[in-house]
Amino acid sequence: MKISNVEFVISAVRPNQYPDDALPEFALAGRSNVGKSSLINRMINRKGLARTSSQPGKTQQLNYYRVNDRVYLVDFPGYGYAKVSKVQRQQFGEMIETYLSEREPLKMVLHIIDIRHAPSKDDVLMYDWLKHYDIPVCVVTTKADKIPKSQWPKHVKIVKEALGFRPTDRHVLFSSETGLGREELWAVMEGMIAESGEEAAETEEVSIE
Repeated sequence: MKISNVEFVISAVRPNQYPDDALPEFALAGRSNVGKSSLINRMINRKGLARTSSQPGKTQQLNYYRVNDRVYLVDFPGYGYAKVSKVQRQQFGEMIETYLSEREPLKMVLHIIDIRHAPSKDDVLMYDWLKHYDIPVCVVTTKADKIPKSQWPKHVKIVKEALGFRPTDRHVLFSSETGLGREELWAVMEGMIAESGEEAAETEEVSIE
């Protein structure tokens, strides 16, 4: 995708703070320090718009980035970081659950997992939660440049088996350093937008009839 305009819009914690322009939204969920900010920066071809941090757990809101005035990337707080207090973890959990279960413009969750490591218990719980609520998901295995290309299939298999990956879901191998997977991931999102548009049109036709 050619990026012509990107804007950080808001850090939201409550539904009344979410943008109300009904643009399609794609949420990024993953462990703290998994590379979500770096992925966003690569996807939008901007080096510093999404701030990366050496301090995991720093993101504590839903950060909205509007791309080309037609889609939002929504960065979730990272999960699984031990130094975040129990109260904060509960608040993050409630905020994310409210968003995922109620947010109508949400088209898909990009579930970000470091390819170098087997999915954590929190990764598995997140994936199971998304499947339970029938939320479309694309598993994005990041940091592919950190291991030899010959090892990619082995590590992808480990990730998929640990998650109980469904064949109907999408998977993209990604590297924020090299750009591997960028166009493929945009294509996945474009496909979801087109699909949801077709479903909306069919629903409208049925209601008219």
